[in-house]
Amino acid sequence: MHPQPPRRTTHAYGTPKNLLVYDRWGRYGRPVVLLHGLFYDRTTWWPVAAELGDTCSVIAVDLPGHGHSAARDSNDVAGLARDLAVLVNGLNLHRAPVLVGQGEGALLAEAFADSYATRAVLTFDEPAAEPPDCPERHRATADLAGVPAAYRQFAQARWDGSLLRSYKCWFSNRRQSRTGKRPCFPHLRAPARFAATLKDLI
Repeated sequence: MHPQPPRRTTHAYGTPKNLLVYDRWGRYGRPVVLLHGLFYDRTTWWPVAAELGDTCSVIAVDLPGHGHSAARDSNDVAGLARDLAVLVNGLNLHRAPVLVGQGEGALLAEAFADSYATRAVLTFDEPAAEPPDCPERHRATADLAGVPAAYRQFAQARWDGSLLRSYKCWFSNRRQSRTGKRPCFPHLRAPARFAATLKDLI
């Protein structure tokens, strides 16, 4: 019996100054791009991606300054959407992607859909109009009560004040104000059910 190749592989795109690191599952099918919120990283998507199987090509990206992606002085949302479009195009899957955004990643998913061909956009845990100004306030907003203990490791925020400054423009340029809700991480509360919802969009 031959050993199976790893389901998750890690890749990097760009130069050292604008490096984006991402994990990929599957080599064929429609691309599904998973975007995390501020202070999290691509690992928050691992349980969902594992449930999607080989029906699509799943991409979980570390936003700049998160995980292993290079930090940038400023993270213009339109410029980052453009970088994301080049990354997706480089996969040579020739299909419009499904964009999924959690927290601030929802803003990037919407910006991508405004400028590039997109199959569908799914957003949740959308942020309030103003970013948190301290780690205590940020942690207080996370509702982990419904997240099983085994998945809470994927919902650990890593506060960094410099990140807050570099992403501040995401909030000041918003077209409309949202009240924001407590992040409840539905993708970690029931990864299999969340993956089933994504499959319906593919």
